[in-house]
Amino acid sequence: MFIRLVSLSYMLYLVLPIVLILVGSFGETWVNALLPEGSTTQWYLELWEDRSFIRAFVTSLIVGAASCAINTLLCVPLAYSLVHGAKQKNRFATRLLTLLPVAVPTITLGFGYILVFNTDAMPWLGSTPLLIAAHVVLTLPYLTQALVTDLRHQRLDRLEEAAATLGARPIQRFFGIIVPNLRASLLSGLVMVAALSIGEFQLSNLIVGFQNRTYPVVLLQAFYGATGFACAATVILLLLATVASLTSTLASKKA
Repeated sequence: MFIRLVSLSYMLYLVLPIVLILVGSFGETWVNALLPEGSTTQWYLELWEDRSFIRAFVTSLIVGAASCAINTLLCVPLAYSLVHGAKQKNRFATRLLTLLPVAVPTITLGFGYILVFNTDAMPWLGSTPLLIAAHVVLTLPYLTQALVTDLRHQRLDRLEEAAATLGARPIQRFFGIIVPNLRASLLSGLVMVAALSIGEFQLSNLIVGFQNRTYPVVLLQAFYGATGFACAATVILLLLATVASLTSTLASKKA
């Protein structure tokens, strides 16, 4: 009984704000009341016509796609080296570096980037490349861990040994055995990377420039205006996160 009560309370705490935001996105006015008054779709029409939100949406997609591409190039060989290639000391150091962005608070990373990249030597604060690099740093541990877990589960070292006895070189074994067998976990991990990148706010808000603001950064400013408009913009972000989660789940099941 107690477990059910806790579970129900947790579900209400999680779902109720989402339902209220969805309802609020179709309400005409919402001032000092639990529910909005009236019904309208004008907020979604205004959102569609707002150039700042469209630009921010496109920027978030570009940053998310770039983060996925760079993570793919970095995480596959990194995960392979953590499981097979690296020596014990190097393996520990590499794992520590990859997990460091998870352990360090995001705001600490943001202030560090401000200090380092707001200088005459490296005046890159507010640039899109720095924003992409920051998102890669934040999301790299998650994809790496997913690939490492899959590599250990599949025990591909036996297939590699068999291929080596047949004369396959290391590069052939990597692209012929490792990469094809990691496709499902790589896809699932990349969807998670995209979802984390698109929804990331704290770090982006500290280092982003005005012309390349991401969707969550612009979304915060919407709450200083009409509540219905802000709710409609939030619903779009929730839809993106939901689609990403469902895609990741389906990819995991196929694995």
